[in-house]
Amino acid sequence: MQRFIDLANQMKDEGVPVNVVSWSLMTASGIYSTYSVTGNSGGLNPSGIDKVADAYKQNLTNIQALKKAQDEQKKAGN
Repeated sequence: MQRFIDLANQMKDEGVPVNVVSWSLMTASGIYSTYSVTGNSGGLNPSGIDKVADAYKQNLTNIQALKKAQDEQKKAGN
């Protein structure tokens, strides 16, 4: 994961807008997620899209909960 963050920061430092970096990583992840499920033989059907989207949503929910907990710990320590 850190390699992707490092690459994103490098792209930002090269002048690529942060929103473009973010969308590019999301697009690449979507393409690779499709490949991981279907291989090179087509795309996801609607239920497959829902499953991948649900996985992204759960992951994002987990990340936000972790960030919130870290922020609360930081505030409690000050």
